[in-house]
Amino acid sequence: MMQVLVTGAAGFIGYHLAQRLLAEGLQVYGIDNLNDYYDVRLKKARLERLNAQPGFTFQYLDLSDRLSMAELFRRKSFDCVVNLAAQAGVRYSLTNPHAYVDSNLTGFVNLLEGCRQSQIQHLVYASSSSVYGVNPKVPFATQDNVDHPISLYAATKKANELMAYTYSHLYTLPTTGLRFFTVYGPWGRPDMAYFKFVQSISAGQPIEVYNYGNMQRDFTYIDDVVEGVVRVMQQPPQSAEGTAPYKLYNIGNHQPVALLRFIEVIEAALGKSAQKVLLPMQPGDVPITYADVDDLMRDVGFQPSTPIEVGIQRFVDWYRQYYG
Repeated sequence: MMQVLVTGAAGFIGYHLAQRLLAEGLQVYGIDNLNDYYDVRLKKARLERLNAQPGFTFQYLDLSDRLSMAELFRRKSFDCVVNLAAQAGVRYSLTNPHAYVDSNLTGFVNLLEGCRQSQIQHLVYASSSSVYGVNPKVPFATQDNVDHPISLYAATKKANELMAYTYSHLYTLPTTGLRFFTVYGPWGRPDMAYFKFVQSISAGQPIEVYNYGNMQRDFTYIDDVVEGVVRVMQQPPQSAEGTAPYKLYNIGNHQPVALLRFIEVIEAALGKSAQKVLLPMQPGDVPITYADVDDLMRDVGFQPSTPIEVGIQRFVDWYRQYYG
């Protein structure tokens, strides 16, 4: 039976991916350091649901702990590794840079080394749409130049892609990087704008709207992201003559939505109006994200398509159920 290591298993995407893999009868070994970047109770609640299922094993582990990571790969054998553990968030990287270096750089090297030593058949890892920076060309394609990140978070994600390429080239380790575009949905991250909007509007509090609302985001529903990840997992890149077994894909909805329209959808789902506080653009932020998913469609026959009206309603339903 296929054994998959999912790092960041108590996180938003990690939790949903683990659920999907367990439902398909796979063995999932989850690791997470349960850091307090956002409410740890939410992470523990996700973990509780995973622990209740046969086929799931959890270990409390930090990717940056080199000895423990090496020991994990010595002790266990995995068919595939999906790295979703990272220090997330653009704004937090402005004030806590070392958290990103420890998790996204040191931690990623430890993971690559484990995969190399164990001759893992496929490493799939999370990158981010943030790598595109203020790319003037839309939609963003994986062939575009991404040498100008505008946050340390984005720089660490770009570094992950370069590090993975090096390991693919030197050790023929098959690696696939996934550039996620604004993932949202039930059990989501409380630091994300949509979560904060629902929280504040529900409580009758004002919401902060950056760049005076002149922003567009390629909002991608969690189930679509998981479907993309699962399909990519099944197709490790091959090394043709002179090329490394290395791939990059965008996973986005391919339909940017204006921020003010997004807020309207949330208002409709909640049945309440928002009090908006319009603010200038924040450092490290970008005005638009927009995914070109032609490669994904061509190679794995899938592209995200859940409309925000459907996805936001599902999130609001979950939010009300979870928070009462």
